[in-house]
Amino acid sequence: MTDSLPTPPASALPSPSLRVAPASQGWEDSEVTAQISGEANVKQFQKIQRDFRSDTLTIQSDQMMLAALRATRGDDVYGEDASTGELEARIVKMTGKEAALFAASGTMTNQLAIRAHLKQPPHSVILDYRAHVHKMEAGGIAMFSQATTHQLFPANHLYLTAKEIEKALELGSNIHHAPTRLICLENTMSGMVFPQEEIVKIGEVAKKHDITLHCDGARMWNTAARVIEERGLDATSETDRQTVMTELLAPFDSASLCLSKGIGAPIGSVLVGSKEMIDRARWFRKMFGGGVRQVGMCTAAADFALDNIFPRLAGTHALATRLADGLRKAGCDILAPVDTNMVFFDPSRLGFTAADVHARLLQLPDPLIGGMAERVVVHHQINPQAVEDFITTVQEMKNEKGLVSHGTEGDAWAEEGQLRKEMALGY
Repeated sequence: MTDSLPTPPASALPSPSLRVAPASQGWEDSEVTAQISGEANVKQFQKIQRDFRSDTLTIQSDQMMLAALRATRGDDVYGEDASTGELEARIVKMTGKEAALFAASGTMTNQLAIRAHLKQPPHSVILDYRAHVHKMEAGGIAMFSQATTHQLFPANHLYLTAKEIEKALELGSNIHHAPTRLICLENTMSGMVFPQEEIVKIGEVAKKHDITLHCDGARMWNTAARVIEERGLDATSETDRQTVMTELLAPFDSASLCLSKGIGAPIGSVLVGSKEMIDRARWFRKMFGGGVRQVGMCTAAADFALDNIFPRLAGTHALATRLADGLRKAGCDILAPVDTNMVFFDPSRLGFTAADVHARLLQLPDPLIGGMAERVVVHHQINPQAVEDFITTVQEMKNEKGLVSHGTEGDAWAEEGQLRKEMALGY
């Protein structure tokens, strides 16, 4: 027997013709209430405020779900859902591309793009060895596109360069090789922002050799939030978002933009690119079983997230920086630049492991889930006190070992590349 659903007051329902006003820059306890969402979701909301595993764990607020309730309920496979069409049109304008397509996940939009770009084997894809499309999408490139991947290891340990990529291209007609037809970049990668000037150079290399360039922008919203903050722009301004996103994606022929990571929509991702490519991807979406009928509830929630959650991302970056600074001061090595919302830490020089830290965090009076291995992700509903508790716990563990900080801990940049390989840090 299920509980009866609460009936929200009419005043709580957002108008279908108006966007909900942007929320505050951080989470609030009132975001999820028992009246609207039920007690189970209130408890889950409290739990994820101290859960650093991923930014996919966020709970949709009452207001986001009420926006979804007012979404249109047309059949998107027939192209008849207004909410979905409006979101796609909004993201087309925001990114400066010709067309957009909503799909169920970032993995799907990546694989749709790759399949749409690659016409006939033999063909190969160049990418970073840590790339999600290579490591974390169940071998989709080989399965769906019959392509091989050429993984490159960046010499700077952070990001691939145009010179590295051009040197690795398979060109010509040597029948022993699968010619390079596609380059895939990821921004952010492990929370690190890919320098735009290098992306522009890679785009020039791709055009020079008539090779397509795709962006896995699962956390491109974080990149955009950082750029907006650096330039002193307004994260609540559609004009400023459009300016930055169009610039960031200009070198790419296509991009996958996840809606559940970062901005916290319940489901989905949008693929942008040329009209010809999107028409082809739409065909493959149907073939892959990804044609969702009344999907307006999902796209309306994502539309809400762009207005209300995107402005919070800079706050997650600040909390991640605070966490990294605290862990570094305690003596941990920080294994990668903290550009956005991820921290990779190694406490081994203190005499214990990341797993030991996570186990200790779970024993706190108010338990804290510290992440996955060395990766810690700060999402928009993390309670700032959880960050402080994380730092305090590591410092206490260090004190129990009788270690004293001399201010030089945390400088592991010389061996960072090897550490990343050994610990398989990545997505």
